[in-house]
Amino acid sequence: MSKFTLSRRNFLVAGALVGGGLAVGCSFDGNHRNSAALRATTDEGEIALNAWVKVDQNGKVTVAIPRSEMGQGVYTALAMLVADEMDVDFTDVAAEQSPVDDVYANITLIQDSLPFNDGYHKGEDTVGAWAMEKVGSLLGVQVTGGSTSVRDAWAPMRQAGAIAKAMLVSAAAKNWGVPASECEVKNGIIRHREKGFEGSYGEFVAAAADETISIEPVLKDSSEFTLIGTPQPRLDIPAKVDGSAVFGTDIMLDGMVHAAVRLSPTLDGILESHDPAPALGMPGVLKVVAIENAVAVVADSFWRAKSAVEALDPVFTEGPAKDHSSGSIMALLEDKLESGDARDYAEAGNIKSAFEASPPTVEALYKVPYLAHACMEPMNCTALVSDEAVEIWMPNQAPTLMKWYAGDIADVDSENVTIHTPYLGGGFGRRAEIDLAVMAVAIAKEMKDQPVKLQWTRENDMQHDMYRPAAVSRFRGSLDTGGKTAGWENRIVSQSVGGSFTARLLPWMTMDRSDNTTAEGAADLPYEFSNMRVDHVPVDIPIPVGFWRSVGHSYNAFFTESFMDEMADAAGQDPVAFRFAHLTTHPDFSTVLKKLVQVSAWDAPLAAGRGRGVALHESFGTIVGQVVEVTVNADKEITIDKIYCVVDCGIIVNPDTVTAQMEGGIIFGLTAALYGEIEIENGAVINSNFPDYEMIRLANCPDIEVHLAPSGRRMGGIGEPGTPPVAPALANAIFAATGERVRELPISKAGFRA
Repeated sequence: MSKFTLSRRNFLVAGALVGGGLAVGCSFDGNHRNSAALRATTDEGEIALNAWVKVDQNGKVTVAIPRSEMGQGVYTALAMLVADEMDVDFTDVAAEQSPVDDVYANITLIQDSLPFNDGYHKGEDTVGAWAMEKVGSLLGVQVTGGSTSVRDAWAPMRQAGAIAKAMLVSAAAKNWGVPASECEVKNGIIRHREKGFEGSYGEFVAAAADETISIEPVLKDSSEFTLIGTPQPRLDIPAKVDGSAVFGTDIMLDGMVHAAVRLSPTLDGILESHDPAPALGMPGVLKVVAIENAVAVVADSFWRAKSAVEALDPVFTEGPAKDHSSGSIMALLEDKLESGDARDYAEAGNIKSAFEASPPTVEALYKVPYLAHACMEPMNCTALVSDEAVEIWMPNQAPTLMKWYAGDIADVDSENVTIHTPYLGGGFGRRAEIDLAVMAVAIAKEMKDQPVKLQWTRENDMQHDMYRPAAVSRFRGSLDTGGKTAGWENRIVSQSVGGSFTARLLPWMTMDRSDNTTAEGAADLPYEFSNMRVDHVPVDIPIPVGFWRSVGHSYNAFFTESFMDEMADAAGQDPVAFRFAHLTTHPDFSTVLKKLVQVSAWDAPLAAGRGRGVALHESFGTIVGQVVEVTVNADKEITIDKIYCVVDCGIIVNPDTVTAQMEGGIIFGLTAALYGEIEIENGAVINSNFPDYEMIRLANCPDIEVHLAPSGRRMGGIGEPGTPPVAPALANAIFAATGERVRELPISKAGFRA
């Protein structure tokens, strides 16, 4: 990958961060921030009223969605926010991908990078959160991730809808010669009851474009919502059912050619030499292009490009990864438990004194392997490079980063880079990376003025991912005479996802190798421990790691909730009762747990060989409790009979989407617990496709029952929180059925089979 140079823009941004200069980008200005980018996307008859809302002369409302739709339902949820404030019939609403512009920056994602300030993620009300909001506005990074899409859109997109409505009503009132305050709106129809005037949004949109609202409209109270909180049909589903939906792999352009690559066998190998002759003599081959870690063939079809690149015999120089294999990596992680330099993330009381008074009763070591994202749609990118501009079509989660890098690779100003984001066939954090864009632009630069579609094979994708890191976690716990936790000590060892990501993509920024994602879900537990310490040892390993659905929560939930069960067993207590005893000051968690006990019939007896396991975890501001029921036979074959899930994400926009995301997150996490493992041998990933990186399929997917239990707490995310609790709930269920602990994933490490 080409190294990103420090442009003037990024130099100014970095300087502002260092020097304390903060730009205010969210202030009300009567037109609700710059709408120039959206105006450039209008079709005939459409008028952009602000950066998020277009209305045509038939009254159809089109909402610009600044986040990527990868199956999580943001096209629908974000459109609902606008439509509710506009009082428009949802059947008259459409959604489209927004352009790439600073106005669509994801502020919440920046705020979520705050250090733990109280161990319980209430940093939104702090001065630091205010500062991070301003930094986010200044950076202008448009990105989808961290379960932030609806949380980030909650205020600005509702405000956009309210302002659009106010502009339309103002235009109608002026036309009728009446005060705007006397007009009302229902289903996109403006009325003045006393004088009998009535007209649709479409009739007044042309005049509304000239309206300036001087006073910020008051947003609806929750009691006034007509759409928010109700199940609405997904706007993206019809096209996905009838086949008209366009994913990255569907992109077809006039004159388009195709590229396939031969990547370095090792994860950090560099292309040393190659002979292009074998490929150039094959039918349809147009060019052979050398890239930093690969050789590419461009041809008139993908099959011809793939066949030709496989005929090459390039030579790669191996990097430091060649000295690492799965076994040696795990041994290194375990060694660092004792020899590593740890950073403290949470501390209460005096753990040393606590263990002197009550020696540790339980000690355990947990392990998880590297995991791939394994998106159903293989990685792909189409690029068109000219002397002055770049155009990219790519399913992605970070279009701003793509603009920066594409401009740098093609030697054009990033303002002349256009990004098109089609539907994503899965993202999970993988498509926040820009390696495909860099590679496609580098190839297209050699094919000026001709679109080049780069398609990776499944093997390319599996063997050159940015993986969920392997990790180990050691616990020591002691109990007091009343059966409560007297001491809780936890040390985690892993690579830093945040440090790896920023070093790879934002080298002008700095990030401690021990970023918050390493300890999230371990340092910010709701359980009340008088004496505790949670720390993390960062490890530098030349294996690329990145954001994977629920990031650090994905393994820390397995660690902490499994150990809570071990502590409950040592105390001779029911696992649920033990948790309740440590949640006396957290009624929202207790409420979720009570609901879970009820819906799962937790206290009902089970036959021999069957067991229930529980896990309770908060991530991204959302509390999720899960119970897994299993049957285990004498050969240690496991059948997952049912999974119960209770979720409190605060305000719910579309309940159907919340349920679907819980189900999807559970299946994602369950797949990892049952099968997931990336195996590395001498710096090369030996998994190649789904036959050796198994997935849950319809035939073995358990029945999942989801219950929504909103408590009125601050809105949480929903795309990722369903994933973390399922692995520990499964492991705890296996113990309940067999008396054997699963301390390493996948479960095959303990001899069990799905």
